[in-house]
Amino acid sequence: MTYTSSARQPEPESRPTRTRGAERPAGGPQSSAVNGAANDSNVVPITAAHSARQRTSRHADTSLPSPETSAKGKRSTPTAGKVRADALRMLGCVRIATVRQMAQVITKDESDGRSYVRRAMKELAELRLAETNGKAGKHPIWNLTPAGQKALADGNELPPRPQAGTGAKAVKAGFGPHGVAVTDMILAYGGRKHLTDWQVEVNHAIKATGLSFNPDAVLALPTKTSEVRLFELDNGTMSQARLAKEAWDYERYAGHRVWEGARGTIGNTFPFWQRHRYTRSQTFPRLHVVLAGKEEHLLDNRLQALADDVKGMAVAVWVNTLPRLQRGEPWYEIGVDDPDRRRRCYPEPVGR
Repeated sequence: MTYTSSARQPEPESRPTRTRGAERPAGGPQSSAVNGAANDSNVVPITAAHSARQRTSRHADTSLPSPETSAKGKRSTPTAGKVRADALRMLGCVRIATVRQMAQVITKDESDGRSYVRRAMKELAELRLAETNGKAGKHPIWNLTPAGQKALADGNELPPRPQAGTGAKAVKAGFGPHGVAVTDMILAYGGRKHLTDWQVEVNHAIKATGLSFNPDAVLALPTKTSEVRLFELDNGTMSQARLAKEAWDYERYAGHRVWEGARGTIGNTFPFWQRHRYTRSQTFPRLHVVLAGKEEHLLDNRLQALADDVKGMAVAVWVNTLPRLQRGEPWYEIGVDDPDRRRRCYPEPVGR
């Protein structure tokens, strides 16, 4: 694929070195609401060459730590109870996963690790805490049962998620491959780091306008300006027009404003999302679009087409393909957060 710009490697003598790949939480103040997203990580605008400012994370989530190492330097065998608990926690966050994906997180060993996970999942199935309802290729797709969700809640292992589904219906309906691809995206973005800070299929709705959509995944990773990051994955099943509409829904959501006060009697308006959803954020969360499910050259064509379809969008949008994300290649910036332009594009609500 030929882009109008290409990523440039950062100068090693002028920027700290780090592994290329999923972005890290910001370690310093962003320059502005407009260019802060582009400066936060390894990203290149699709319309102009850009060398991203690198940042390193001072904190890491160790909710699912790496396998312990013995005094002799050999990796310790994970206990059956720990593997079961980690599998429950992971499924509670990503909803569905294969043994390969769980082994990648729980044991960090895809050859020997899968045997530990298979044994643990068999035991969880016997306890009726987990089940399979379909396959991705030859690999069974696992999800929690309602009893498994209750066990996770009773153990106080995750923040309360009372409306979270098990994913069983989606797998039975044939949508398991999409959920598995979402899990691959989550693992490619950060692996075991911050895994318990993910939620999938989080509803965003504005009752007054009828707008409603569900980001495939939401990562709670607070920075100085935003609480979360939003993720959409297309597994090659949507038309180009449908994919573009889903992206524009985010701008419509970000542009909707409401009057202060229950009856709209106070003379100021505020963004709906800032008043009712992300109350601690200064900027609308960045949208990450990941393309998967097709041959790589076709994904590159969809990436370029999406960039054309969302030209002029006033929310921060980064796009990548799943193979590139898994290889640690940079994101492309195709939308820039611009609250002033959003306010000009969307009219003030009618006062009461």
